Amino acid sequence: MSGQVLVAYATKMGATAEIAEAIGDELREHGHQVDVRNVADVGSIAEYDAVIVGSAIYIRRWRPEAVRFLRKHVDELGDRQVWLFHSGPVGPDKDQEQELPMNVRRPARLIGTPPVMTFAGRLDPQTAKGFLARRLARGDLAGDSRDWKLIKHWAAGIAGAISSPARSE
Repeated sequence: MSGQVLVAYATKMGATAEIAEAIGDELREHGHQVDVRNVADVGSIAEYDAVIVGSAIYIRRWRPEAVRFLRKHVDELGDRQVWLFHSGPVGPDKDQEQELPMNVRRPARLIGTPPVMTFAGRLDPQTAKGFLARRLARGDLAGDSRDWKLIKHWAAGIAGAISSPARSE
């Protein structure tokens, strides 16, 4: 393995992808080699020592492609350092922790991940997809609730926890 870190994400309206990019940037600032990729574009994870998987969460559900990614790679992920995050809460509930959805709990337990991190989301009328999202985006829930300082802080903690090849010798 090359000491690479993968930040893989599943997004619906782009907000989770932007969080994944910010996580990747923070890890790079701490000296890690990082690839940030949509889970649908990840074939093999063989070259990665650490993997961060994030998904948008809607109505307490992860994106199906993120769940498929975890299930497909569950054995390989069990041999790596893995962290999970999801993003989505907006408005007054933006700081409310979201539990892992039922269909993500089993793979997370098999992999041995730390507790999931919940980040607030963004609801933009310009990017809202689906009837419910478009309707909510016209109301009080619209806006960007993401806390970039919290995201960077979480990523910095991961950067310090990742075993680099130099430290693991």
